[in-house]
Amino acid sequence: MSPIEELSNESQADPEPLTNISSETPFPIRPKPKDQDASTTPSLPSAMDSVRSYSADEIVQMMKKTPLFMTNLEDGGNDDAASAVLTKTTSIDNKENIQLEALRALQYEGTRREIALGFKERGNEMVAEKRWKDAKEFYTKGILTLKAPQKEVLGDRSASADEEAEERKVEEACYINRALCNLELQNYRSTLHDTRHTLLLTPTSHKALYRSALALLHLSRHAPALDATTRGLALTSPAPEEPPSAPHTAFLTLHERILSAQRLAAISAAKRASAAEHKRKEQLALTAALQARGIKLRVSERPPDLEDAVVSLRPDPESPTSALHFPVLLLYPEAGGSDFVKQVAETERWGDVLALVLGGGGGPGEGEGVEYTPEGVESFAETREGGLVKVGRKVRLLDLLAGGKVEVVDGVVKVFVVPKGRVEAWVKGMRERKGKT
Repeated sequence: MSPIEELSNESQADPEPLTNISSETPFPIRPKPKDQDASTTPSLPSAMDSVRSYSADEIVQMMKKTPLFMTNLEDGGNDDAASAVLTKTTSIDNKENIQLEALRALQYEGTRREIALGFKERGNEMVAEKRWKDAKEFYTKGILTLKAPQKEVLGDRSASADEEAEERKVEEACYINRALCNLELQNYRSTLHDTRHTLLLTPTSHKALYRSALALLHLSRHAPALDATTRGLALTSPAPEEPPSAPHTAFLTLHERILSAQRLAAISAAKRASAAEHKRKEQLALTAALQARGIKLRVSERPPDLEDAVVSLRPDPESPTSALHFPVLLLYPEAGGSDFVKQVAETERWGDVLALVLGGGGGPGEGEGVEYTPEGVESFAETREGGLVKVGRKVRLLDLLAGGKVEVVDGVVKVFVVPKGRVEAWVKGMRERKGKT
C-alpha cells in the first residue's frame, strides 16, 4: 500500500461559490407575517420560498391560470379561488394571458358569422340527438359571438351590409332553435324570451309564433296564446285553391287545443269561485248560529287534525236556523281510554249518546266493560274556569253548551265518563290536581 500523500496548502483552495442558481420564482413570494422573526428563520432560495409561502390548494388554483395546466379554454383561468390567491400577492406578468388569447384564437378562426355558424351547427347536431341542454349551450355561444364587438373578429374593418344580413339570419336561427331547447326543457319563460327576440329580427317567423303559443299554453296564458296562433294562421294561410300547409294545419290544431284548455280553465275557475262563495256563506251562517246560541269556541296552540269532523250546520249549512252538529270525545279517565263520535246534533240528549257508545258491550274495553253501561256511569264536562259540571242523561247538547260556560275547544266537545262507584274518588283527585296547578 502506498503511503498517504499529504496535500500542500496550495491545493486546498476554497470551493467556488454557486452563482448559477436561478433567481426566477414560479409564483410571487407572499410577504411574511409581521410577527414572524426573520432573524430566527433561515432564508431560502427564491424559488423554494415562493412555493413554501402557499398551501397546496393555493398552488393548484394558481397553476390553473397557466395555459399549460388549463382544462377548459372557456374558463379563461378566471377561477374565483385562483383570483383570490393572486389578488393577495404581487402582480404577475401578462404573458400567460397573451398565451391564452393566442390559444383561443387558434380554437376559433374565421369571421364572427362563421364562428357563430359553427356553434349553430353543433347545436343542431345535439338537437338531432335530443341533447337539449348541450344544444342550448351551443346556441347561446353562437348568440354571444354575434353580440361581440366587431373589432374582436374583423379588426378595424366594419361589417358590410351583406355580412350583417347573414349574421341576422344566423342569430335568428340560434334564437329560434334555443327556444325549442327551452321548450323541451320546460323553461317556458325562457322560451318566450327567445321567441320575442326572433320576432324582433323576423316578425313573420311562424316557428317563433308557434313555439311562443305552446309556451303560453303551458303557462295557462290562453289569451296571448290564442293571439299568437291567430297571427300564425294568418301568416300560413294557403291560397284559395291550394291545400293547407303543414304549418297551417299545426296552427289549427294548436288553436283548438288552446280553446279547449281555455274552456276547461273557465269551468274550473267558476267552480272554485262558487265553492269559495259557498264556504263564505257557510262560515257566516255558522258564526251567526253560534252567536245566537251563546256557544263559545276556542282554538288551542296545537289543534288536532280532525279531517272532516267539524262543527257544522245541517241540513242546510248556509242557514243559521239549521241544527248545529258537534264532534264529541268521550274520555274514560279511570280506564285510560276514549271514544270519538264525529257528529252529535245539538238537540240530542246525552243519554242517547251514551246508549249509542256504551250500549251493546261498548266502552273502554273488556275486563271493566261491565262498569261502563249507560245506566252505570256519570258524565262531567270541564268549565271555562277549570271546574266541573255534571251532564245528566236528559240534558241536551245545546243545554250543556249554551251560555258559554262550557267551551268547545278545537271544535270538539269533551266529556269525562266515570263509573258511578268511582265518581267520588275521581272528583276528589281532579280537585286536588287543580288545586296543585
